[in-house]
Amino acid sequence: MNFIPKQVFFTKGVGIHKHKLQSFELALRNAGIQHCNLVSVSSILPPGCKIITKEKGIKKLKPGQIAFTVMAHNQTNEPNRMISAAVGCAIPADKTMYGYLSEHHSFGETERKAADYAEDLAASMLASTLGIDMDPDRAWDERKKAYLMAGKIVKTRSIAQTARGHKAGLWTTVLAAAVFIMEE
Repeated sequence: MNFIPKQVFFTKGVGIHKHKLQSFELALRNAGIQHCNLVSVSSILPPGCKIITKEKGIKKLKPGQIAFTVMAHNQTNEPNRMISAAVGCAIPADKTMYGYLSEHHSFGETERKAADYAEDLAASMLASTLGIDMDPDRAWDERKKAYLMAGKIVKTRSIAQTARGHKAGLWTTVLAAAVFIMEE
């Protein structure tokens, strides 16, 4: 059996509950993927894997289905503590080559900062595979221009979710995920 995904979609969610596990379940529900058996996989975006919308992707999932994901999640029961989870993606210009997905979990970061970090991380992993010398001390925009000038990375993207810990100390969960679809 061939387990190479043909499509991927990105989703995110937040859940709040007095029980940690139910907080996670509610975040999955908010993301629209609670009805699947989720299996975490590492960071490879298969060659030619098409990015589809969340709405199209969720329609392709069946209850109880095993779904492979690259997922970042974070949880707290500390009132007002900022938590974030993000997934970044870097796609090479060469359609026969694989890309990268990255997970990032943090405290105290804005949604934009977490998203940028995850995207930067995915691009950095792809750059090293492609032999592009990357200076991690450069600003993101400067590195992005270098990738584009090298003509080897066609696009990057990210999805992130942040939340503040519930003021009464309920468990708060955030998640971001890339969910693979096996069939077209």
